[in-house]
Amino acid sequence: MARTRKVTVSTDAHGHTAGWADTDLTAALAVPPDDTAAAFFDVDNTMMQGASIYWFARGLAARKYFTTADLARFAWHQMRFRLLATEHAGNMSQAKEAALAFIEGWRVDDIERLSQEIFDELMAPRIWSGTRALAQLHLDSGQRVWLVSAAPVEIGRVIAARLGLTGAIGTVAEIHDGVYTGRLVGDLMHGPAKAEAVCQLAEVEGLDLTRCVAYSDSANDIPMLSAVGHAVAVNPDGVLRREARLRGWEVRDFRTGRKAARVAVPSTAAAGLLAGAVTAGLAVRRRRRGGQ
Repeated sequence: MARTRKVTVSTDAHGHTAGWADTDLTAALAVPPDDTAAAFFDVDNTMMQGASIYWFARGLAARKYFTTADLARFAWHQMRFRLLATEHAGNMSQAKEAALAFIEGWRVDDIERLSQEIFDELMAPRIWSGTRALAQLHLDSGQRVWLVSAAPVEIGRVIAARLGLTGAIGTVAEIHDGVYTGRLVGDLMHGPAKAEAVCQLAEVEGLDLTRCVAYSDSANDIPMLSAVGHAVAVNPDGVLRREARLRGWEVRDFRTGRKAARVAVPSTAAAGLLAGAVTAGLAVRRRRRGGQ
């Protein structure tokens, strides 16, 4: 009998909300499970070259969900969000307000279907083979492997499923009658919220955090990296590389030469621009549906 997949939402004593969704991998593990250890992987520039939202937007563009004019109109909203998320982590109210506006009015099953298609077309070829191999080592040891992303947890689940991982921790988007409202349930899965979510999941799953490993490329994830017993900086930015040296964390860099410079683009300005494109694309689709 097939096991039903589900999204779990948990709120801690401080009112922070996290969501995680499994991919039914646990029951299929061929080796004895290591029940108290797990690995947590950031997605953008850690598991995947560039930002997942960038490739998602590229996929939507190829499907004619937005125009150049819409792109210009909405891009600045996401650029502003990225600035707030990076420089004002302590006051994220405005960033939260804009974070999931791009999926307002869309059905959950449509987002999952498009995520599956776009992953196969654009994301799969850009998975870092080195990082994927690290994840496989944990799986081969009977450990669970979770992605940790600011993307809606449903999108994270699609990526995790395609990679054969246990599941994903992600931002919880409010859903009403199978449709996204564009609002958040709790906080963005960003910065300290990632660490809090990992700790929540560890409590639910019975994990010993001192035996767990976390992987990330960004200094924004230092709280998550600090929450586990073993931290690995993968393709690290400058701040994280310096922090890793100070703390004696392992560093893995799968980028080389000019390729590294090219890969960095989608995670910065282009990611903000194309994230704006996502907003534009979904807004255009809503207008078209309204005119039908």
